[in-house]
Amino acid sequence: MFTPRNKRLPATPHAAKSANSADQANDGSDGGYNAGIAVFSYIVGGIIVWSLIGWGLDNLWGTRWIVLLGALLGATGGFYLSHMHGLTSHRSSSGGSKADSGPSQDGDSNAK
Repeated sequence: MFTPRNKRLPATPHAAKSANSADQANDGSDGGYNAGIAVFSYIVGGIIVWSLIGWGLDNLWGTRWIVLLGALLGATGGFYLSHMHGLTSHRSSSGGSKADSGPSQDGDSNAK
């Protein structure tokens, strides 16, 4: 179907729903999946890069332990970067369950 450039199609409920879904995906409310992938890539990327640097230094200096130090440094750096980017922040659940929040406030709720 051809429509002129200056003429807009009427909005349908389906089109409005699609637009809202696209807006939600762009504003970061897509859950923790993207944050999890980012944390994973920071950690794995750090391990790979710093292990390769350690491997190169091991070959240059004739040692064997710098590659392990590089892997540890890469993992630590990945955790640090994910924390600094706010990807590992503690968020409260929307379910309202406080099952893992500790003992009750009154102290004797389980007494019979």
